[in-house]
Amino acid sequence: MTRVVRFHEYGSADVLRIDNIEVPAPEADEVQIAVRAIGLNRAEVMFRNGAYLQEAEFPSRLGYEAAGMVKTAGSAVSGFAEGDAVSIIPTLDMSRWSTYGEIINIPARYVVKHPTALSFEKAAASWMQYVTAWGALIDQAKVTAKDFVIVSAASSSVGIAAIQVARSVGATVIATTRTNAKAQALTDAGAHHVIATADGDLAERVKEITNGKGARVVFDPIGGPAIAQFAEVMAVGGILLEYGALSPDDGPFPQFAVLGKSLTIKGYLYTEIVGDDGALARAKAFIIEGLESGKLDPLVSRTFPFDQIQEATRFLESNEQIGKIVVTV
Repeated sequence: MTRVVRFHEYGSADVLRIDNIEVPAPEADEVQIAVRAIGLNRAEVMFRNGAYLQEAEFPSRLGYEAAGMVKTAGSAVSGFAEGDAVSIIPTLDMSRWSTYGEIINIPARYVVKHPTALSFEKAAASWMQYVTAWGALIDQAKVTAKDFVIVSAASSSVGIAAIQVARSVGATVIATTRTNAKAQALTDAGAHHVIATADGDLAERVKEITNGKGARVVFDPIGGPAIAQFAEVMAVGGILLEYGALSPDDGPFPQFAVLGKSLTIKGYLYTEIVGDDGALARAKAFIIEGLESGKLDPLVSRTFPFDQIQEATRFLESNEQIGKIVVTV
């Protein structure tokens, strides 16, 4: 028997339970891992609330990220041995291949030997954020050193990752956040410029920073009215990648900005990368090199023990952190 986190109905963090279950031997293409750390994501909160792209089948497990040691591997798996330190790239089905547990089975395709100098906590905080940011900024927007990149809601784990990914190729990063409360932390995290949208004039600040050129790339999880606001400060030929819908409000379509500047507005999901073998291989190579060189350095805001999974999730939902929440096992 092993302990895993499950929920038996949709609801708040209170519905999360630690259950004892039997974990089967890994399938032929799977790796069985003794988990040492789990990275928490807002997608898991949405899944638990019944507001995600995937519906739960109760009792449901959950979780996208983890790091630990290989226990054993399936008969069709090569390249992994007992005792290897590994971390998990988010799969395409968190209910089937969940990570909130002491022992988990994950298809080898999503298992990575991370750099040996990387702690389990940082390894568990790496793959969702860096795959998401790499796919949008490098694979799709083709960011270069010439670009100004706006990263909105920048204090999230993906926001911090986007700052680092953009900086790693020499781009100038403009981080936006609602108030100045997190401005210094975002500067410390690598943003060249920070704009507090509730306290300053976004258009004027972007115009000043870019010498009137505008930002070619916007990476945004908010949506709603923010899309039109960002369109107004973008450069000709710019691309806005929308990877979330934090705003509950509809926003106007910025047709004049889109037409006048030949803008691209694209919905983006990390599954576009994880579901494509070639893109996933390129993402792995970029991220591993970045982790080894130190250009990519996961920011862990706070850790909680496994028994405090409800408290850890509540803290994630409070939006008080900058970076990632990690649960140790």
